[in-house]
Amino acid sequence: MARPEPGRLIVIPTPIGNLEDMTYRAVRVLQELDALACEDTRHTRRIFERYGIERPQILYSCHGHNEKGAVRRTLSLLNDGYDVGLCSDAGMPGLADPGQLVIQEALEAGYEVDVLPGPSAVPTALLAAGVKAAQFAFLGFLPQRRARRRRALELYLESDTALVIFESPRRVGKLMAEAAEIFGERRGAVCLELTKKFQRVERGILAELAYEFAEADPRGEAVIVIGGANTAPAPERDLGRLA
Repeated sequence: MARPEPGRLIVIPTPIGNLEDMTYRAVRVLQELDALACEDTRHTRRIFERYGIERPQILYSCHGHNEKGAVRRTLSLLNDGYDVGLCSDAGMPGLADPGQLVIQEALEAGYEVDVLPGPSAVPTALLAAGVKAAQFAFLGFLPQRRARRRRALELYLESDTALVIFESPRRVGKLMAEAAEIFGERRGAVCLELTKKFQRVERGILAELAYEFAEADPRGEAVIVIGGANTAPAPERDLGRLA
């Protein structure tokens, strides 16, 4: 509802696959909002139907092709006193999903931004992978050009930092082969369809995963986890030199 004072931008995570993963708080906020920006209004309608949420008075799209226009509309609504929700099709808006520009511009304009905790493919995949991960880096979608992609990975060549990467399922085999070439015998995982009925998590040495997915045609969203340098076997000591 419009108020005399400026509104808030509320970032609302949504399930990455299983609709039962909505939080009570996210459902309540969606029920109370009069304005909502979402990546695909048709996709968000499934959540409305699942939880009996009435369509907000103001519902508009915010995706990669119209985000600048969505920013202008969002700032106008915030200025008019509306609390505006922001959600993507799955997971946390702004993490390799539309929404980051809206959040940045709202903050720069002086509006309050409230981020709700909730589902995200990044920690889900990281824990499912089972690799050592005292620290990790989320790389999102890597560059499509091979040289740029390799440079992005080689930054972590000597690091114990685990890597979490989003990838198209049809390019999983290619990425795992490059990762095995760069990182050697580190461990990793390929996570497919996380939280869904046909969830699949394959774990192993990077070269093994590259072989497994070389000719495979997996379906659904893919999240790749590459363990840090501390997941590779320790080099054997040359006992001859110690004699």
